[in-house]
Amino acid sequence: MSMLRTEMATWQGSNSSIGSNGTDLTIGFTSSAIAVFLFGSNFVPVKKFDTGDGMFFQWILCTSIWIVSLIVNLIQNCPRFWPLAMVGGFLWATGNVTVVPIVKTIGLGLGLLIWASFNLLTGWASSRFGWFGIDPEMVANPVLNYAGAGLSVLSTILFLFVKTDVQRSSSSPESSPLLREHSINTSERWNENRNDVSWVDSLSPTGKRIIGCSLAVIAGILYGSSFVPVLYIKNHGRRNGTTYTGASQFDLDYVFAHFSGIFLTSSIYFLIYCAIMKNHPKVYPEAIIPGFVSGLLWAIANCCWFLANRYLGAVVSFPIITAGPGFIAAMWGVLVFKEIKGLKNYILLSIAFCIILAGSLSTAFSKV
Repeated sequence: MSMLRTEMATWQGSNSSIGSNGTDLTIGFTSSAIAVFLFGSNFVPVKKFDTGDGMFFQWILCTSIWIVSLIVNLIQNCPRFWPLAMVGGFLWATGNVTVVPIVKTIGLGLGLLIWASFNLLTGWASSRFGWFGIDPEMVANPVLNYAGAGLSVLSTILFLFVKTDVQRSSSSPESSPLLREHSINTSERWNENRNDVSWVDSLSPTGKRIIGCSLAVIAGILYGSSFVPVLYIKNHGRRNGTTYTGASQFDLDYVFAHFSGIFLTSSIYFLIYCAIMKNHPKVYPEAIIPGFVSGLLWAIANCCWFLANRYLGAVVSFPIITAGPGFIAAMWGVLVFKEIKGLKNYILLSIAFCIILAGSLSTAFSKV
């Protein structure tokens, strides 16, 4: 009889574990799906508006992001603030400064596909091999894992051959810089500055492609490293005798610190920009609300990514969330913005999509 009770208890515990794992997977993949869609769409609201050199836009976007984190922090009952988590925000904000030039030079679809691929590789490698002091994540099938990473690299090479046709935003009274139109100063220098264009617009087509692709690669590496500080804190929180012993293992508890790093870094960059511009920055009023909406979408998506890291693990969430938005962004580029045209481009995109999807699935299933 006691043996029967033991077997029943074991069976119930097993069922409970299966149910818990099933719930974790459901939450993890649902969060990933939401993150994929929002990351692929978050720059759409600002695409048709003139953002100039992007410095004012990125500050508006990061302000919106920080507001979302403040709400999340209150919902989480204000968990302990770890300053190290702000470093991840610094890395992301530094990469984010390059986004507007990327979109203006090579387009939303191609730009996001390139930086997403390098984001995937950096995030995957740091989690897989334990770079920067974090614990390496073991996988059941290393060969499948490496094959997925290799396919992601191949897809990136294909993306470089996709041609885009990016049109400048149409001019309107609202698209001129707000702080550059002072009636007090009517000197020739001010008249010239009012009619100047972003440095991006003065580049040749070849120059745009080189600059845009290079910035996309740099942005991807910075994005892929942005979760490392949080993973470091969590890993060392499970050890005795470290500064982070007892740190929370729930990823949303680090959102406020991470996003605060984003906002602080963004503000510093904007102040440096204002100083370089001699306190006459290009402020485009038309970009304020679209930039704020873009920040909201990104912040919600990144919160979902934090959840996916919690319930799936970074080695699984990175391939899905970094590769998936490329599909969404490219569809915006093809169907709405008409940036990608021609049968050759469509064939290249189709092949690249298949390869990056295969790479993402291979990397993900090597763990589960």
